[in-house]
Amino acid sequence: MKKVIISSLTAITLMTTLAQPAEGARTNPLMMPSKAPHAAVPFDKIVPADYEEAIMEGIRQQDKEIEAIVNNKKAPNFQNTIAALDRSGKLLNYATLALGNVEHATGDTVLMNLMAKLTPVMSQQGTKIILNEKLFDRIRKVYENRDKEKNLTPEQLRLIEETYRNFAQNGANLKGEDRKKYEELTLKLSDLNLKFAQNVTNEMKNPERTVWVTIDKLEGMPESAIAAARADAAEALKAQGKEDDGTLYMFSINLPSYTPWAKYQKDSNLRKDLYIKYNTRAQGGEFDNEGLVKEISNARLELAKLFGKKNYAEYALQGTMAANPENVYQLLNNLADNYRPAMEKELAEVQDYARTQLNDPNFNLEAWDYSFWADKLKNEKYSFNDEDMKPYFELNNTIDGVFGLATKLYGYTFKENKDIPVYHPDVRAYEVFDKDGKVLGVLYADFFNRPGKAPGAWMTEYRTETKDDKGVREVPLISIVCNFAKPVGDEAVLLTPYEVETFLHEFGHSLHGLSSQATYAALSGTNVYHDFVELFSQFNENYLTQKEFLDSFARHYKTGETMPQELIDKFIKSSQFGAAYACMRQLGFGVVDMAYHTITEPLPDNASVEAFEVMSIQPVNIFRHLPGTNFSTSFSHVFSGGYAAGYYGYKWSEELEADAFEAFKENGIFDPVTAGKFHKMLESGGTVDPMTLYVEFRGKKPSADALMRRDGIIK
Repeated sequence: MKKVIISSLTAITLMTTLAQPAEGARTNPLMMPSKAPHAAVPFDKIVPADYEEAIMEGIRQQDKEIEAIVNNKKAPNFQNTIAALDRSGKLLNYATLALGNVEHATGDTVLMNLMAKLTPVMSQQGTKIILNEKLFDRIRKVYENRDKEKNLTPEQLRLIEETYRNFAQNGANLKGEDRKKYEELTLKLSDLNLKFAQNVTNEMKNPERTVWVTIDKLEGMPESAIAAARADAAEALKAQGKEDDGTLYMFSINLPSYTPWAKYQKDSNLRKDLYIKYNTRAQGGEFDNEGLVKEISNARLELAKLFGKKNYAEYALQGTMAANPENVYQLLNNLADNYRPAMEKELAEVQDYARTQLNDPNFNLEAWDYSFWADKLKNEKYSFNDEDMKPYFELNNTIDGVFGLATKLYGYTFKENKDIPVYHPDVRAYEVFDKDGKVLGVLYADFFNRPGKAPGAWMTEYRTETKDDKGVREVPLISIVCNFAKPVGDEAVLLTPYEVETFLHEFGHSLHGLSSQATYAALSGTNVYHDFVELFSQFNENYLTQKEFLDSFARHYKTGETMPQELIDKFIKSSQFGAAYACMRQLGFGVVDMAYHTITEPLPDNASVEAFEVMSIQPVNIFRHLPGTNFSTSFSHVFSGGYAAGYYGYKWSEELEADAFEAFKENGIFDPVTAGKFHKMLESGGTVDPMTLYVEFRGKKPSADALMRRDGIIK
């Protein structure tokens, strides 16, 4: 996923000159031009107090910049209004991104408290700009006269249109009490979103959400998972001041630990135990999110009604490829209709297999049983197990291979530079060069799971690519964050195929940010419609099954042998086996997201989040519901991550990328002409309408057929 860190203010900010400190004052490294390579963030010099000082000074500076735009005596035009606005707020954006990204990747308590304190302030600043009537009056005049202004480029015209839409959609046309209410709601939502995210992060650190076992309960578990569980147990016991006799193993709800437990733990009751702990995150107790789910949903509905919309989805889907809730439901229902028969067949086969193995004709497959029995059946049918591929995916070789994909397609090269400061010792910083040897940007890679770090994987940025009036490019600072298991001692770090897929995914996002050749921040890199942004990440995943690509790096870490085609074929077949289930699971998230954001009346205070989720997911339900569980209270994508009424975008983008990869299969997976056309989409950011870009690349609009062919649903 592309992590959304800051408010709608992001879409209208760009970089200007950083402040100079007063003589004799302490030098705040965030407020001085960085001396690090490529003016990278000087993480080695920053202390927590610097963030607050820089953010508050950034607000003061931006206020002056906005005041200058508003008080300009000249008639409003592109340069003195739209471009000036886009280039305002450099220090604020810079400091905000640094704080938000580091806090999310470290879970540092001091930074979490600082985020809680400053988020309302930053949200209020964004709202204040959006609701500045004199500023919007100038924007509206430029918008209304855009066809009369001479010598505007297509990018400048699009920036005018997107700036006007952004302001209008965020309350600039509201008057009187509606305007005041909008300010209150945006401030409230900013605070609620942050609290939701921090509750989920704190739950991931909760020692009660673990299972402790002895070695006799780990039969069939991979050695790597056992070693990691022993290391986690030792670390936890040390932190608790308890004696460690080396006999206990700890598994947690963090995915590097939870995934092998669900897949290889033989005891169904133990699987169920951790399943419940995982699916009751942020439910009750100190970090309860149930009330926040309702508050956020209701506040979003109230906000939408200020704009005359029936529900929040109708409001939020403006400025997307989908455009309205009806088109989203058409996508979700079409996929459900096509994938449900295959999913039911898959589940019946897994259940029959389990009944045979258990010699129990009455066994009913439950949610916590699926991974275990599906993996066994997959292994038996295709003689394939995820662990079979891990020896070929040693981390350092995989880094070379994944980076090498950009080399083969676009001529990019990557060079680690240890002189670039990083925010944690785990992080690696790379200089990225284009095919002509020019610096494209800096890529930070933060691979390993650690206590406090937010779960999942994401791409974000510390600085957006832009160009000044003379066309001089400011290189972007891009970051990808994963949660791979840390190495134990001197052991090699071996990744599962799905972890490699995650790496490829986030790397696709990073290429979108690094490749950008836009002039203005609001249209740069990943600042595109949210249901278009996942195209480039999901496209990369296709290469995981291509031997020509795998042979460039996927070598057995002990023997050096390349991955055999037979193993790749087994992986493809085994992936297709679970494809219908995986699709329906994703549709479940999308359907529940849309349910919360198509309510037309507020959820009552006594409404049950669990009951609402159970009712909403029925059209795509897979397993019987286990009372007391739900995923809504930990659904960070939707309630704190910027994907509200937007989770469908993963499947929307999947249709696009499957169709796009068929063009490469038709012409060659590294065909330079096809890659060149695709690269144009990467470079363009939001400067061109996404469907226009796609049709120019492909020669036609996409359909779901390529996706269903890849998944084995149709021939």
